[in-house]
Amino acid sequence: MTQMKTSVTHRILLVDDDATIRTMMRRTLESKGFDVVPAANVTEALKFITTETFDVLITDLHMPNPSDGFAVITAMRHSQPAALTLLVSGYPDVKSAMDAILLEADDIIVKPFQTGKLADLIREKMATHQPAPRTQKERVAAILQRCTSQIVEEWLLRVKKIPELGGISLTDKERTGYLPKLIEDLIVRLMEPSLEGGGMESVCSAAAVAHGKMRKLQGYTPGMLVHDSRILQVTLFGTLQSNLSALDFSLLLPDVMTIADEVDSQLTQAMDSYMDVVLNPAAA
Repeated sequence: MTQMKTSVTHRILLVDDDATIRTMMRRTLESKGFDVVPAANVTEALKFITTETFDVLITDLHMPNPSDGFAVITAMRHSQPAALTLLVSGYPDVKSAMDAILLEADDIIVKPFQTGKLADLIREKMATHQPAPRTQKERVAAILQRCTSQIVEEWLLRVKKIPELGGISLTDKERTGYLPKLIEDLIVRLMEPSLEGGGMESVCSAAAVAHGKMRKLQGYTPGMLVHDSRILQVTLFGTLQSNLSALDFSLLLPDVMTIADEVDSQLTQAMDSYMDVVLNPAAA
């Protein structure tokens, strides 16, 4: 007897933090012949994406944070660009409100929808699906390097909004001071061959030492110097957030750890230099 040829089973990663919805969708899709792997949150989803292979991703947008689904889709686009990506949202006007996400997702499914028809939609999409072109991914160092001027400008805007810092009478050039050089030192460290824990060990930064002395002469307090550094770190991470789609996720964690360590090291060196001026004004 000739054996009947079975249809190809597509493997689906289903991501939703609502257990009831996740179970209902999984059972329905499995009854239609799909192989479904459920994930309850972003962390689980990212683990599956990096260790297993899928033909389709279906993810909720809010889990529970806004745009969590976008982070999952971005990771899938990076690791498995050939996969079909479907974003689920409960907002009726989502198609007009989420244009930016459409650049990453192949389609948006608006809640409520008929779960039974989801299988037909997936098969229809898979029949005509063309893998998204793999975009060039960048290391954190490359992104910070091409965005250095923007980082300085964003940092300056943030500082001016803080009465304690903006109240000191300085020109923009005096206020930014050694900031571009501090960013350059950070980029150099990020570009060095990685050691365990990410990046080379922190070294003495002449810019950080000069920065501490300058801030003391400009009338900064130690607390203001710390605030200065915190704003830099917030601005750096904001720049990475703005370039999420270009990030190389495989190296993101060690690079973020290196940023935090280097900014902290620069602050420590600046603070030591600041106190040297306090204790020995003649050395300034």
